[in-house]
Amino acid sequence: MTVDKTGAEVEIAQQADRFTVSVDGAQVGFTEFVDDEDARRIFFHTEVDATYGGRGLATILVQQALDATRADAKRIVPICPLVEAFVDKHSEFDDIVEQPTDEIRQWLTDQQV
Repeated sequence: MTVDKTGAEVEIAQQADRFTVSVDGAQVGFTEFVDDEDARRIFFHTEVDATYGGRGLATILVQQALDATRADAKRIVPICPLVEAFVDKHSEFDDIVEQPTDEIRQWLTDQQV
């Protein structure tokens, strides 16, 4: 069981295009991604409800999303500023982080996400 800074139970769930974070059964945030044909998981947007700010939920969400990405044998492309800041501070992901390129950004735009 994972808990936030207040001790509330936190659940992370993976869906086809996002990981969600729930507190006491209520979904309060998500990080969106798209997988490309080159085994890259491109994280492009993360949100946590402002009323839940300061509880460490975004950190828990991103940590578990990146752990799952590693388990899925995919590389991380951090376009989302929050995910980018996280990987900059957590060198344990350096081996699977791929910096965004113009080509990747264009591909993402073409996906209309």
